[in-house]
Amino acid sequence: MTNGAGGQTALATEAARNLATTTKTVPQMQGITSRWLLRLLPWVQVSGGTYRVNRRLTYEVGSGRVSFSTTGEAVAVVPPSLAELAPLRGLAPDDVLTALAGRFTQAEYASGQVIVEEGTPADGVVLIAHGKANRTRVGKYGDAAILEVLTDGDALGVDALVDPEARWDSTVTAVVPTTVLRLTREALQAVAAQSPVLAAQLEAYRAAPAPATNRKGEASIELASGHRGEPELPATFADYETSPREYDLAVAQTALRVHTRVADLYNDPMNQVEQQMRLTVEALRERQEHEMMNNPAFGLLHNADLRQRISTRSGPPTPDDMDALLSRRRKSRWFLAHPRAIAALGRECNRRGLYPEPVESQGALRHAWRGVPIFPCDKIPITATGTTSILCLRTGVEDEGVIGLHQTGIPDEVEPGLSSRVTGIDDKGVLSYLVSAYYSVAVLVPDALGILENVEIGR
Repeated sequence: MTNGAGGQTALATEAARNLATTTKTVPQMQGITSRWLLRLLPWVQVSGGTYRVNRRLTYEVGSGRVSFSTTGEAVAVVPPSLAELAPLRGLAPDDVLTALAGRFTQAEYASGQVIVEEGTPADGVVLIAHGKANRTRVGKYGDAAILEVLTDGDALGVDALVDPEARWDSTVTAVVPTTVLRLTREALQAVAAQSPVLAAQLEAYRAAPAPATNRKGEASIELASGHRGEPELPATFADYETSPREYDLAVAQTALRVHTRVADLYNDPMNQVEQQMRLTVEALRERQEHEMMNNPAFGLLHNADLRQRISTRSGPPTPDDMDALLSRRRKSRWFLAHPRAIAALGRECNRRGLYPEPVESQGALRHAWRGVPIFPCDKIPITATGTTSILCLRTGVEDEGVIGLHQTGIPDEVEPGLSSRVTGIDDKGVLSYLVSAYYSVAVLVPDALGILENVEIGR
């Protein structure tokens, strides 16, 4: 009925809703992502909580990747990291390494300047402290071929520290403004003259014969082939690492708290405890994927072999860079990249007039390179300077690849490797659940995982 000019003539919807049952959704969550790393990895049951990766014996001579500290424009070597250089491998006294670090001299090179030239005498080691440089060598037809791209922490001329006859086997040219640190052979000998420990270390390095290895650095298995008659065959065995790496299952946990009044009175039409648990589990899985990518102890970004890390040649991810990454391993299963890195690769392909064919994977068409699908992962970080990384993985135990580790069948399990255990009700009537996820990730052999680093996404 009319209640005067401009008055209400019918029941308002606000009041009507009090007598009606609304149609509603379960609680929504923006933080849920596709989590392709968790979905694509083959998972291995770790019943004992620890997974040991046995490998053939590999002769480690140092990664050659050195760390630096900066004070204003001055750059200094972090002394303990010098032990990564082959002649100094295993050298422990801090005072000796500190003395060596103090002997480095700093030099700056502009883009296009030559840092070292092929064929000239090598008088010591050169460390790339910051920047990027191309190592090139004149090829068969007179053109300069790029052998590798050097970035922060790479070392040149390590053997020149102990070999007075050493010469540079290639030319190194700065691609961008680059800071290098040099340690001459004379400076090293001056420190060695005052340190018997260092002198003995260098002498042992000169005298030690190079161990017989295959191209992957593993101890060789002696074989004979192409012979005739009955020659004496070589005797051999496959040696193993004496201290293999062990992966302990990591844990992500939280204490979910729900008031019993809410659990008792507000469970129609949706179970409040069930919805709280669902959202908590989603958050735990997101954290699990983040840790599997970024954890310093076992995360993929921190545990890729240094020899399987390459840098982009010019900044953006070009087809040449993707080929270089793909060619370093057999049976590459998939790439992982930040969505913005995938977009940057698309721009580079468009610039060259290339249109890579998508491939069908996981029930849908995916971006791909050379038939290997590229999956997005927003857990790969983007630095403040606008660079990120692209990962290439071979997976599975059968192929000696990357695998996920978990333990199923744990008490109060709600999902594989994830449990929800009631811990009690406090004196305020709050019900508590301990929600735990156990996981890890292992790289069975070094070349199962490769990383393209310094990928610019904003150009």
